[in-house]
Amino acid sequence: MSNTFGTLFRITTFGESHGAGIGVVIDGCPAGVAVEAAHIQAALDRRRPGQSDLTTPRKEADTVQIQSGLFEGMTTGTPISLFIPNADQRSDDYSHIAHAYRPSHADYTYDAKYGRRDHRGGGRSSARETAARVAAGAVAARLLAHFGIEVKAYVSAVGEIEVPLSYEELDLGLTETNLVRCPHPETAALMEARIRAARDAHDTVGGVITGVATGVPAGLGEPVFDKLPAVLGHALLSINAVKGFEFGSGFAGTRLAGSQHNDAFYTDEAGRVRTRTNHSGGSQGGISNGQDINFRVAFKPVATILQAQQTINDQGESISLAGRGRHDPCVLPRAVPIVEAMTQLVLADLLLRARANRL
Repeated sequence: MSNTFGTLFRITTFGESHGAGIGVVIDGCPAGVAVEAAHIQAALDRRRPGQSDLTTPRKEADTVQIQSGLFEGMTTGTPISLFIPNADQRSDDYSHIAHAYRPSHADYTYDAKYGRRDHRGGGRSSARETAARVAAGAVAARLLAHFGIEVKAYVSAVGEIEVPLSYEELDLGLTETNLVRCPHPETAALMEARIRAARDAHDTVGGVITGVATGVPAGLGEPVFDKLPAVLGHALLSINAVKGFEFGSGFAGTRLAGSQHNDAFYTDEAGRVRTRTNHSGGSQGGISNGQDINFRVAFKPVATILQAQQTINDQGESISLAGRGRHDPCVLPRAVPIVEAMTQLVLADLLLRARANRL
């Protein structure tokens, strides 16, 4: 199993949903980056469970413990170890699936791969693992801030309800003003109602998160196999429940003619090379061009539903199984900081790699 991501700015996560806790070791972060525990904690607070009635009621403070790599508010250049204890596990909630395969979960595939699995909350396959990624992303964000790079994400669709405007037309400062993390207040209200309706029907709903990175300089990306969109797609598709990734114009761009889709270059008043449109999403030839990096990530409906479904057990026998315990009716609100974190990790790594490319 690969638990490590990145080349120069590299992370390794560990831990399970119902174990002692979740953790991450960050290797390759340069010395001298200003990082306080408060920066990491603020990111974790946005991802933690139990933050509203739109999320799982599991109560986890997700208080980070910094075990190494920071001294007097600065990184030391040595491995940074972060640990997040689990405090509110209810393993008995999962006793009914000790020998059952939940529809659309990793129960069967883990059994097929390893010959054994931790059924308590899904073990290592649980989205609880993403707390470690968010903690690491907070450190990466501090490195990016040193270079004027900022990453923001927001919920742009829940089920059939979509934000009617592009990210350029929105005030992304409004993202944190509502429970669903959508910067369009009128749409956010509809999204919240849609999630509550799914919850009340003992069902779940999926959606889309849009991500934007600003201040990214030209030159990030490692052709041919580690192109910026390729590495970003790898990172985001590794998040639990992600089923799709679009970069720039994405699939909609296929409906345009080349004459409409091409991004014309010009030089602005400051002498910088810019493009008049950004169908490319900020990358050409797999290398950033100095425009905003923008993309969309599709999340499926949460697999655990509190309804009876037909499935089989590990003996191949047909059974009826209903979900129990505490689960999100929609993963989107809590996934926003996860999308941001994985983007931050990608950009931090590519930034360091780019600085090693030429004298």
